[in-house]
Amino acid sequence: MKKLLTLLLLLASIAPGFACSTFLINRNGQLVFGRNYDWVSGNGILMVNSAGLMKTSFVPGSKSISWMARYGSVSFNQFGKEMPHGGMNEKGLVVELMWLQGTSYPAADQRAAVNELQWVQYQLDNCASIEEVLATDKLLRIDRNNAAPLHFLIADASGKAATVEFLDGKMVVHKGDDLRFPVLTNSTYESSLRQLDPSTRSKEPSNSFDRFTQACNLLQQYQSGDSKIAPVDYAFTILNKVSQSQYTKWSIVYDISNKKIGFITQGNAQRRSISFADLDFKCNGAGKFVDINAALQGDIAGKLAPLNAEQNLQVIRQSAAQSRTHLQIETEAIQALGEYFSTIKCQ
Repeated sequence: MKKLLTLLLLLASIAPGFACSTFLINRNGQLVFGRNYDWVSGNGILMVNSAGLMKTSFVPGSKSISWMARYGSVSFNQFGKEMPHGGMNEKGLVVELMWLQGTSYPAADQRAAVNELQWVQYQLDNCASIEEVLATDKLLRIDRNNAAPLHFLIADASGKAATVEFLDGKMVVHKGDDLRFPVLTNSTYESSLRQLDPSTRSKEPSNSFDRFTQACNLLQQYQSGDSKIAPVDYAFTILNKVSQSQYTKWSIVYDISNKKIGFITQGNAQRRSISFADLDFKCNGAGKFVDINAALQGDIAGKLAPLNAEQNLQVIRQSAAQSRTHLQIETEAIQALGEYFSTIKCQ
């Protein structure tokens, strides 16, 4: 049962063609974070997560951790509430994940565990800065049992960014002077950075390295030039250039400085946006959501609706069905994750 549950916790890149790209733009102090999500299923929801929710980590068979969400957030979820692929909280912290083959999470120890998707939600719930995210490694670990191999690019409202990887059972971080470019694709940051130097560049073809190099070049050109393109628009330009054709399902731009999010999807190419200024993160009932592919355009804050347990379960079922060609998820695993919805309560 545990294996079935953890198998559904990420659908990112089982084949090399399924990949993701992330980066941070800092243009004259305006911070903009871009992200492409590439996979066979484009199903999903935009979720508004309230502050004040009490939660216990979803890790059958491992030591769990309980917490109350300090901050509200907006996330993009393919497997229901509490299991985001990425998002931004009301303090401007952004956390996004990507596939990284070769990831090795820590072995079980005295720390409590979370699964690899709920690690993202935990950070959005509890942290306002890069430093706070990194400090959680002393408190909790990602459950390594059958976990999908991931690494993360995170950024905060101060302009700091960091990559977080788990290699040889330890957290590996690049930040500050060690983070030459705030860009991440589907190779380790160190190996990706070597591609920028002709003397250390790999001769083996790599889609991940190509996207990393292209994003770095485009970022450098923009931040050192005098382009009149607005940072949000330029972020969408980069995402378009590093897209993976039919596999790029979501393109998301977080305007950290202005607490706004813009996104387009394969299911709806109209750019939509949502501003944190229009959201209420008080814990006063069911969280609100909108289908990420709904036929909308422009500001969608007024289109949010309460999410109930049956709707949440349907999102999980649809994502599982659309991903069936690359991942088989048993009915009992889908049901268990759906039932987890009812355990999340306001304090």
